[in-house]
Amino acid sequence: MKNRWLSPLKTTLVLLALLVFLGYLAVYLTYAVALFRWPFDYDQGEGFELYDAVLYSRGEWPYRDNATFPFYASNYPPLFHLLIVPLLPIFGPRLIAGRLVSFITTLVTGATIGWMVHREAREANLPPLYTHVLPTLSGLAFLSSNIVYQIGPLCRLHMTMVMFETLAVAAIAGFQHPRHGRRNLLLGLLLLLCAGYTKQLAVFTVAAALGFVLLRDVRKALLAGAALAVVAGGIFLLIDRATGGQWTINIIHANVNEFDYQQTLVFLWQWLRLHPVLILLAAGLLVYELYWDRLSVYAIWFIFAVGMGLLSGKWGAGPAYFTTSIAAACVMTGRALVRLGKGLPRRWPQVKSALPLLVPILFLIQAPFTLHLPTEGPVFGPLARALGVADRSVQGDCTTFAYYDSGGYTQLGHLLTPQDYRAGERILAYVRAADGPPFSEEAAFSLLTGRPVVTNPTQLLNLYKNGLLDTSEIIRRIESEEFGVVVFRAQFYPQPVLEAIGQHYRPVEHICMNGFYYHILLPNRLLGKE
Repeated sequence: MKNRWLSPLKTTLVLLALLVFLGYLAVYLTYAVALFRWPFDYDQGEGFELYDAVLYSRGEWPYRDNATFPFYASNYPPLFHLLIVPLLPIFGPRLIAGRLVSFITTLVTGATIGWMVHREAREANLPPLYTHVLPTLSGLAFLSSNIVYQIGPLCRLHMTMVMFETLAVAAIAGFQHPRHGRRNLLLGLLLLLCAGYTKQLAVFTVAAALGFVLLRDVRKALLAGAALAVVAGGIFLLIDRATGGQWTINIIHANVNEFDYQQTLVFLWQWLRLHPVLILLAAGLLVYELYWDRLSVYAIWFIFAVGMGLLSGKWGAGPAYFTTSIAAACVMTGRALVRLGKGLPRRWPQVKSALPLLVPILFLIQAPFTLHLPTEGPVFGPLARALGVADRSVQGDCTTFAYYDSGGYTQLGHLLTPQDYRAGERILAYVRAADGPPFSEEAAFSLLTGRPVVTNPTQLLNLYKNGLLDTSEIIRRIESEEFGVVVFRAQFYPQPVLEAIGQHYRPVEHICMNGFYYHILLPNRLLGKE
């Protein structure tokens, strides 16, 4: 009699859990498509990532002397930008090229998480709930995270790094396979190299993967580590030599920033309250492996990935630093439920029939913690009202976003409005009309008008704080009023540069776009001022 209602209840809960997380996927797809249409920077820095790809397509390095015109250099490794290059002939120098790469890599990461959980469940010889439904929910849980949602479709390289990290861990996990172990290890090392040359933060996953190999096979670990160090170091030295030392300055020295532990605590608390079920299950499996089993590569990866997140207190960092830990937590969650599905019935046979309910129930408990969605429109409006969040929109600097996010205030995630498009065209008109190169804090305006990209503000500021930037030439050009227009958003420039602009340029309009004020300044010579 009991089994009669357990079976339909399980089916109902599974369908409900799948519906909820597919709903999150629909929200993500809606957001991504909206960003594909948006021609301007949505997140500050997107345009500079695209410009790096443009430079590579011309056969030029983006690692340059920041003290000389156009005062531009990149502070990231090249792989993400090289992946964009093949799309430039299709889309031109537009942000959709980079956003498509990030969007695809995010989906690949979610699929890889699902595949890893599926592999574990299949090896445990568990029923379809564990081999199909659980992997699907584990992958979708990654995509449902507010943090992943916000940065997933941006023209930023972080998600590409996470994809390579996840693929690398999936490969390294099988380095002792009797037939394919060597292939898996070599593939894992190649993917670790790709992750590191996408973003420097991947060093945490490199350490986790090599640490796992070391625990299982010291000789292979030493050989693998040495081989990876030689190849990665060789590439590093070649690029440094080709750029006259600018690679080291811009990749290493410019990324030494001040650290605020309070900022880390804010982002750590956000990570904890957004993913409590995933984190508790991951931590539970970690403790189990630590005391009653042996550590898996996934558990070690989870530890190191959380360590990566703790670096989010650096100036210029953010909650995205926890993205790798979210991927690791989703894998660990799936593995924890596989372990429960395999082990509990052996010890307590009486729970066997009810145990499958645990999978959808736990994911349904997790789902509300990451609630995020637009609050207007024919579909999302009624849904937001039904969920009681229609009147809890997010306030930006100059407008209110029709968007709810359980993580609290975020400058990312909302959809663009017709007013945003008009504001972007208004700013673009100033750049087109400028009688000299634009001095813009966002590169998309310059790229869309075919004007030169001048400065990378946060890079200049980082170098200046570290005593590595000579500002004399840039200040001389500002004092000569060579730049036809200045476009500010956050004013992330060295203080002497801001002071020089304040003396020789005057604001003519403040335009609200995408929740921020963009300040348009013109040279005194055009305004009849001395």
